[in-house]
Amino acid sequence: MLVYDADCGFCRRRVARWQDLTGDRVEYVASRDAAARFPGVGPQTFDTAVWLVGPDGTITTGAEAVFGALATAPGHGWKRWAYRNVGGFAATSEWIYRFVAGHRPAFSALTRVLCGLDPAPDSWLIARWLFLRLLGVTFLIAFVSLWTQVRGLIGSDGILPVAEHLEWVTTNLGASSRWKVPTLCWIDPGDGYLVAQCAAGVVLSLLLVAGVAPVPVLLLLWLTYLSLCAAGQAFLSFQWDTLLLETGFVAMFLAPADWRPRLTGQRRPPAVGLWLERWLLFKLMFLSGVTKLLSGDPTWRGLTALDVHYETQPLPSWIGYYAHQLPEWFQRLSVVNMYVIEIGLPFLIFGPRRLRHVAAAGLIGLQILIAATGSYCFFNLLAAILCLLLLDDRLLRRGLPRRFADRFTEDRSRPPRPRGWRYATLTAAVVIFTASGLAFLREMVRTQQRPMLPDAVVAVLDTANRHLLLGGGNQLLRWIEPFRTINGYGLFRVMTTERPEIVIEASDDGVTWREYAFRWKPGDVTRRPRFAAPHQPRLDWQMWFAALNPTGNAYWLLSLRDHLLQGTPEVLALLGENPFEDQPPRLIRLMLYRYEFTDPATKRRTGAWWQRELIGTLTRPESRQPGE
Repeated sequence: MLVYDADCGFCRRRVARWQDLTGDRVEYVASRDAAARFPGVGPQTFDTAVWLVGPDGTITTGAEAVFGALATAPGHGWKRWAYRNVGGFAATSEWIYRFVAGHRPAFSALTRVLCGLDPAPDSWLIARWLFLRLLGVTFLIAFVSLWTQVRGLIGSDGILPVAEHLEWVTTNLGASSRWKVPTLCWIDPGDGYLVAQCAAGVVLSLLLVAGVAPVPVLLLLWLTYLSLCAAGQAFLSFQWDTLLLETGFVAMFLAPADWRPRLTGQRRPPAVGLWLERWLLFKLMFLSGVTKLLSGDPTWRGLTALDVHYETQPLPSWIGYYAHQLPEWFQRLSVVNMYVIEIGLPFLIFGPRRLRHVAAAGLIGLQILIAATGSYCFFNLLAAILCLLLLDDRLLRRGLPRRFADRFTEDRSRPPRPRGWRYATLTAAVVIFTASGLAFLREMVRTQQRPMLPDAVVAVLDTANRHLLLGGGNQLLRWIEPFRTINGYGLFRVMTTERPEIVIEASDDGVTWREYAFRWKPGDVTRRPRFAAPHQPRLDWQMWFAALNPTGNAYWLLSLRDHLLQGTPEVLALLGENPFEDQPPRLIRLMLYRYEFTDPATKRRTGAWWQRELIGTLTRPESRQPGE
């Protein structure tokens, strides 16, 4: 029996949490009621600390009583063990307990502000249900989008045929080739097998949306998408591809283990799964912000990045055009707000419920703004989905039909998972947390520009690098790196200040040249910038990277040129309107232009969204070989 002060709001909330964990294994009695059962003890004595009365009549108080009660809950016995066996743990715990007990009115008021008036513990049944189904939708988008492009990108007649890639890998990596490139295409690199993997991904995504066998389905989704990413080379090397892999992998720790989970009578979501997903969200957002500062990029440090971002990002939208016209003071303020959201708000992820709600609102709002001004395929959706796990069921019920929301119930009579299963899950989670923390640190160490940073920051990163990464952490990360599942992130840490664009021109006579049009990337200056998301036109995206570094991307640019000379249907399908429908052109050349948004007056006068200036010729006119 545990006796507590029922007149203290902070105590009521904590006791509700403990009771939720221990169930009927511990009897909870308010201090005013316990006085009659212990006539020799005054009620004011019970009010000073919680009392735990054991079955044999032994009495403990304070932190020891709390840990004794929690020891009856599965997975919480380690706290009482640490209290009894770890030096300093008991003294520290009791000091914290006495401090809180001595300031209960303040903690009660703070609890009401941060957690609300309802003392009931948080529930995550609805949040998990929404998260898994929207994750299934995201996988579905990714697989369908890739399915429409895979043959032209990496098929046998594609720009970078996977069969040739695997042959090169075998020649250069030998026995380690299967580990370094973990793809099912080792079985069959043909077009049919690539399409079959995309089709399997679609079916598995629909099963996840339907809630069928979520854990096995998530595992197969992860394997299938990993296979395609490993085979996709430059076309499947984006940060949201790895983010989708990492999200799907850690979601297995959160998903219900039943083959056909029902809304009623569920087990509560495992705490380890919730914390893995929240840590992933923290890592994604915090690194995206802090690497902008660590990189020393002058536009981010000078708050001028948004002066150019809207027109230099890979696939701007028409809303991005108008955002580019906003005054300088607004662009500076927007950068400051971005820092607050990406660097400050992620710490609220680990706070009480109302602080988590604030974090979710800010992070989701940022994703909406990013999605409005540019096309980042399924990234914004996926980042927002991660934020759902910051919203508890009490909040989510308000936005759902009552009859549907009331179906989400927990069955506390279901026995806990076997101890071996719990230990195995916890061990795997510890390994993932450790590797993820190392990836988090490595991303900051790699990004830092020492001359641009305060000495204290450099010293901290150098110390962590020396003891954690150089002490074996880098070796662990290199070992798991081929699986693209535990990653560092850092979107747009260095801002591109100009927009070069590669324009592909072709001719039959060498005098009149016509341009190949792309569906999504800038080309015709009078065409309004379009929304592509959540679809990702992967060739359009890679053309943006190629324009920034034509030499480094020449290996596939020249392949693209050759396929256009040959009129390969699979590759032509990746582009927009074909100016040579009857037969392929005789000559092709690659030209480099500089693109900029027009000002509103020019747009009204000419109808042009862009203005462009020729920089130079990337490749001389190349002709078809005789007989082709």
